[in-house]
Amino acid sequence: MKVLVTGAGGFLGTAITKQLLERGDQVIAVQRSRYPHLDRMGVPCIPLDLTTDLPKIIDAVKGCDVVIHAAAKAGVWGPYESYRQANVQATNLLISACKQAGVRNMVYTSSPSVVFNGKDESGITEAAPYPEKYLTAYPQTKAKAEREALKANANGMVTTALRPHLIWGPGDHHLTPRILSRAKRGKLKLVGDGSNKVDSTYIDNAAHAHL
Repeated sequence: MKVLVTGAGGFLGTAITKQLLERGDQVIAVQRSRYPHLDRMGVPCIPLDLTTDLPKIIDAVKGCDVVIHAAAKAGVWGPYESYRQANVQATNLLISACKQAGVRNMVYTSSPSVVFNGKDESGITEAAPYPEKYLTAYPQTKAKAEREALKANANGMVTTALRPHLIWGPGDHHLTPRILSRAKRGKLKLVGDGSNKVDSTYIDNAAHAHL
């Protein structure tokens, strides 16, 4: 298959790209800038701003069997508009491009935070409702983008949304290093009595789910 991966240079995107190549698929990466490790993997990269240029996005997805949309603006704080453009507008333009180019399959990388309402989430399913309010722009815009991706699952186009949580493993430069750094400095705080549980996702499992 021919697969276009947005955010292919990131932690998750790189793992997805590796597994696609191992499976024998043809992979095209879409990034704002080039990544040397993608060049070393032999993956062609299309420098593209997903928030603005629909004609170029259409050209990029033409002939693809699947689009995996793993690119996003993450983080806790920041101007809402920057999150809206990167997460909602980019997703809408990509969906529009897929429809116009005849791409029938799209996998959207979402986040468990889209349904977090401040309460215990143990045992929740895909049927959990979106909360009425969000504390920050990231989950709010990811929820809007997820809804758009799932709404596009019609008229011959098949879409799905995945919500991997706390991805860790080889190549992780954020979650695990930060936890270890805080622990070494004696600044890792324990919330509650230590019996609280939280899901995490190993990088290879998160990537494989997208395939």
